[in-house]
Amino acid sequence: MTTAMSLVIRRGLPADAAALAAFAERTFVETFAAYNTAENMRVYLAQAFGEDHQARDLADADTTILLATRGETLVAYAQMQRSAVPDGVDTRSAIELKRFYVDRSAHGRGVAAELMAAVFATARSHDAEHVWLGVWEHNPRAIAFYRRTGFIDVGTKCFPLGDDLQIDRIMCMAVPR
Repeated sequence: MTTAMSLVIRRGLPADAAALAAFAERTFVETFAAYNTAENMRVYLAQAFGEDHQARDLADADTTILLATRGETLVAYAQMQRSAVPDGVDTRSAIELKRFYVDRSAHGRGVAAELMAAVFATARSHDAEHVWLGVWEHNPRAIAFYRRTGFIDVGTKCFPLGDDLQIDRIMCMAVPR
């Protein structure tokens, strides 16, 4: 009889930069490449991913990256950071959920819910009262997940992917206590 390995969620460390860079780029490409030009994807990937970029994020005091693993396999990650708060978000104490990706092999297995619970615990540890995020308006699966979690739509912002200015829905929710 085989048993499923438990999910472990932990804070990312600088030593995780290479694995995170590969996972982050792969999941971004799997999620968005079919809807964007190869050139716009190439430009964005060069700006946002890569081992050096991930190492900087992992070392940044205003950024927290949570890694979800089963055994030695990275199956999801979330990146949170203190950043400028867009219109529509309560500015008293908000933290951005900048990235939230789950490997396709882990979809429908509760990984996203467990990782989101860890996001909220991390937000509480940073004394944040709200979590906000931007999600591409053409990503219905993610929007539905965020709504089920309790996020509400509070506006829009532009997201430049190469030379394509896309529209992200801004969603926000109070951190559960």
